[in-house]
Amino acid sequence: MVLFGVLTMILAIALFSLRIPAIYFNRITIILLLFSALLSYNSLYIDLIGSGVGVFGGLFQVTTITQSIDVFIYLVGALVLLLSARAGGAQTLPSNGSNSTLVNKSKGLSVLAEYPLIALFSVLGMSSLISSSDLVSMFLSIELQSFAVYILATIYRESESATAAGLKYFLLGSLSSALILLGSSLLYGFTGLTSFEGLYMLCSTTTANTAIEISVLLIMVGLLFKVSAAPFHNWAPDVYDGVPTVVTTWLTTMPKIAFLVFILEFQGFTQLANWSSWTYLLLISSLLSLLVGTIGGLAQYRIKRLLTYSTISHVGFLLLALAINNEESVESFLFYLIQYTLTNINVFFILVAFGYLLQTKGLSVYSPIQYINQLKGQFKANPLLGLSLAICLFSMAGIPPLVGFFGKQMVLYAATHNGNFFLAFVAILVSVVSAAYYLRVIKVIHFDPLNVTETVQTNKGELATSSSLVIATITLLLIFFIINPTPLLNSVHLITLNLFYW
Repeated sequence: MVLFGVLTMILAIALFSLRIPAIYFNRITIILLLFSALLSYNSLYIDLIGSGVGVFGGLFQVTTITQSIDVFIYLVGALVLLLSARAGGAQTLPSNGSNSTLVNKSKGLSVLAEYPLIALFSVLGMSSLISSSDLVSMFLSIELQSFAVYILATIYRESESATAAGLKYFLLGSLSSALILLGSSLLYGFTGLTSFEGLYMLCSTTTANTAIEISVLLIMVGLLFKVSAAPFHNWAPDVYDGVPTVVTTWLTTMPKIAFLVFILEFQGFTQLANWSSWTYLLLISSLLSLLVGTIGGLAQYRIKRLLTYSTISHVGFLLLALAINNEESVESFLFYLIQYTLTNINVFFILVAFGYLLQTKGLSVYSPIQYINQLKGQFKANPLLGLSLAICLFSMAGIPPLVGFFGKQMVLYAATHNGNFFLAFVAILVSVVSAAYYLRVIKVIHFDPLNVTETVQTNKGELATSSSLVIATITLLLIFFIINPTPLLNSVHLITLNLFYW
């Protein structure tokens, strides 16, 4: 369905882009993603799919977990595109390199009808990646989604910072792709196989082979770079801070879902071959990500750089769950991934909303939101937005009884049961320390005086209904989990059981 959507959008943009406003292409893409999510959900027949159904000559394998994650990717993609479509009501944000959106020709601003098309290419690559069962399809899927996000990072050409960030992303991303390709080539050279099933059988029936192990580790290093895990994270703060905020939202959520789930599926190698080096690599990267994300975030005064280091820290928790690789840890991994993705998207929705509201009050110098101190006193001006942001940041910090606390608790429970007491202690420590920079943002919003002397009633802007609904819905979901956690926990548990027992 996504492939059909890509082909349709290519033709539509080529034929009608001069006659149809760009906003309609974005809305069509959102509808396509929602319909794709419905189709994937409708095909979740666990008894029929079983351990997997091979398609396209075995290049891809459809399983229950791939279908479930497909549904999640499509829904999250639709949410992010909704943010890209419009942050405010009647007005739109200027394409000034930090909060660019699809805007209106009548206001003399650029129209980027290609944005949803490139996003569809990225979604297609992610969906293909998590279903890959061959080295060839794996690399092609990685490159499809990688080139799409490179283009997204540089699509606003009038922004010097976005162009510089996109170039850095492209160059360093090419290096990680080269490592993945090198590892795949060596793996094929040593085994003569490209299908994962054949490689799994070979690893389970032969003695340990150092050359094969090194090949797999090279692939793993490339994948860790893609998720901005330490020590392969240096590109992330500059890239995420330099690109427009709506693109940052895409980069911090969408690729990470696909790559982390693929790492989970790719771990069949290490489980069958009993390689300790893979586990050590994940544990070391997890430890460094926890430390770097926490310590680096304490010194930040730019809001997107702070959220970047926050993302690195949360990737550390996810890698810790992946390194353990048992039923408990996989369940905690999936739960953590879902709750953090939704929380992160809501934070960016709120930041874009703050930027829009400040701009509509004639304070364009303060819009878009780049620095933490631009949020001074915004709780007084926009109480509901300030409260929603506080709830999301408290959840990220792991403050009970919000959903983020339960995510961290599940990962730490799995770690202690597996004997990783040192990493569990470090994770608890960094969670306490990282709360400092979340609380700093909350303090600025709720207790600092406003940056301007204008009354908050003058020229008050109104958010688009869609943005208000998304922010309210996600915030209520974070709160509703406290009341009724069963639906999400049961869903994650069923997916985990299917992964281990089919």
